[in-house]
Amino acid sequence: MKNKLSLQKTRNYSRIVIALVALICNSVINAEAQSAFKVGIAGLNHDHINGILNEYAKGKVNIVGIAEHSKYLQEKYRKKFHLPDSLFFDDLKTMIAARKPAIVLGYNAAANHVDIVEVCAPLGIPVMVEKPLAATLEQAKRIEVLANKYHVSVLTNYETTWYPSFQEAYNIINKDSIGLIRKMVVHDGHQGPVEIGASAEFLSWLTDPVLNGAGALNDFGCYGADLMTWLMHGQKPIAVTAVARHYKPDVYPKVEDDATVIVEYPTATGLIEASWSWPYGIKDMEVFGQTGYLRAADGNNLTMKMRDKMQSTKKLEPLASPMDSPIPYFTAFLNKTINADEDRSSLKYNMIVMQILDAAKRSIKESKRIVL
Repeated sequence: MKNKLSLQKTRNYSRIVIALVALICNSVINAEAQSAFKVGIAGLNHDHINGILNEYAKGKVNIVGIAEHSKYLQEKYRKKFHLPDSLFFDDLKTMIAARKPAIVLGYNAAANHVDIVEVCAPLGIPVMVEKPLAATLEQAKRIEVLANKYHVSVLTNYETTWYPSFQEAYNIINKDSIGLIRKMVVHDGHQGPVEIGASAEFLSWLTDPVLNGAGALNDFGCYGADLMTWLMHGQKPIAVTAVARHYKPDVYPKVEDDATVIVEYPTATGLIEASWSWPYGIKDMEVFGQTGYLRAADGNNLTMKMRDKMQSTKKLEPLASPMDSPIPYFTAFLNKTINADEDRSSLKYNMIVMQILDAAKRSIKESKRIVL
């Protein structure tokens, strides 16, 4: 009997070891696949570039070339991250011809995202840009035409896509656990890009009405528009009403530093609050359903309250790869192991985001509700 038990324990132990080895091997293979993917960078005047270059320094992403015309920016990041001179090129076409990246990531002004797609799309190279998709709806439409004509993917990277709390809220809503959505409230903002120490090259376009398309409305309002489009499964709103304020005209003379947008759906209402004038940074989301309420207070904490029941809050673990950060996500999407066509990053959803932002700008300019 003891021998049989001992044999069974040995077998169980062997199974556990085999399973762990398989898990480790799969993780290594996935990591190697991601790091082997040839990544090209277009632009260095967006401060989010620090994130991807940190990943490169850790060996987590294989950057094969960086296109940036500014010699100052080339030198700045070469020194900061100890990058080789051979990584830098003065223009995107030259970089692509020399290094042949499999994907290109855009870290430039929102108005110049279309320029990246115009170079990459005819070559069949997929693109991911930092939010928003473009500075204007017209530019977004040009991107959509190019993507469809050349059958290439164009994704948009939002920080909130990688928040466990937002994903969990979406999962709960999809299970019909709080009933039909009636109201969504999304806050995104901080003290202001100047106040938090954004770089001069970032500020040069972020606070420009042409290069960014707006101020806080485009910079932070796009988050709410994207999340609402996602929660509503790509449903287009029926009307948009917006108000913009200039609380700090001496700091931001050309663009608004605060915006409030009402987004109307047939069965729900969305409220987007975007600002460069808050006392501290906020990225949260509230969803009111027929029978329950959800609040993602930040990236990790989610509160749920049902009718006549106690409120509960839980801290969530980080999302599993490839849903935890841009490069694994983009790699998995291109390898067709996930489908991003109905997700926050998708071109389909971000065209709706651009329609909401465009309607908000028109509403502000014309002081009226814009029917879509």
